[in-house]
Amino acid sequence: MHSASYYLELLLSGITVGSLYALIAIGYTMVYGILRLINFAHGDIFMMAGFFMVYLSASMSPVVAIPIVLILTVLLGTTIERVAYKPLRSAPRMSVMISAIGVSYLLENLATYITGGLAKAYPVIPFLKKTFTVGQMTIKTITVITPVLTIFLVVALVSFISRTKTGMAMRAVSKDFDTARLMGIRVNDVISYTFVIGSFLAGVGSILYFTNYGQVSPLIGAMPGLKAFVAAVFGGIGSIPGAVLGAYLIGICESFIKSNDSIAIFSNAFTFVLLIVVLLFKPNGMFGEKDNEKV
Repeated sequence: MHSASYYLELLLSGITVGSLYALIAIGYTMVYGILRLINFAHGDIFMMAGFFMVYLSASMSPVVAIPIVLILTVLLGTTIERVAYKPLRSAPRMSVMISAIGVSYLLENLATYITGGLAKAYPVIPFLKKTFTVGQMTIKTITVITPVLTIFLVVALVSFISRTKTGMAMRAVSKDFDTARLMGIRVNDVISYTFVIGSFLAGVGSILYFTNYGQVSPLIGAMPGLKAFVAAVFGGIGSIPGAVLGAYLIGICESFIKSNDSIAIFSNAFTFVLLIVVLLFKPNGMFGEKDNEKV
């Protein structure tokens, strides 16, 4: 029989992992909300942010490297949008989706070429690696910082979208792309802002995730990216609160499943089984709006 502190540690671990999935999921759900595009390259942007940190920290302290990593990640995300997605704005949706898959494989192959396919040790960020004791538990600083920072960023983002002119433009474009354009909203600028925000959050998520995980490899963005996508769909893709809730649910369930040796191997499969079950009863996700559009 395990103690209460054991289950509390599992819960904290699940909340931490869920927070990381949430930061990635927001990027998926925002891009879909604006463009109706599943940006399959988003998990690989998260991976590239990890390699940015690895190579930059070789010549500067991690504290100096962090803002540069975030800037490079945002530049990568916006460049992908301009080069791979913008020219296909009026193309069939399937063409844009294939382009996103192509960008994903391009980033993975580029990372494999540069690194030789080998995992690289992630640099130690001192203030995130500290631990402290509460009762019988030894807690990592990152376990506390991750959910607190995630909640702060989500609240700030929701406030930005609901209270600023740019946020109002984002909501208008997500409701009706063509009407928003006719009303004088600069749709291309709104899309760029969306990719800036999504890429920034992926960069923050990568710093927290790889600090916890300890290494970066060319294909490591695939599974967190998929789970974040599932979280976004589970919550109702296009809904930021829904994506965050879905991410926390997946993270907590995953933590408890991995603690049981007999079913730990099914931790990844559980995520997708959960998605299937939810979509059987709520095809638009828990908080998704009903979409009458025929594709």
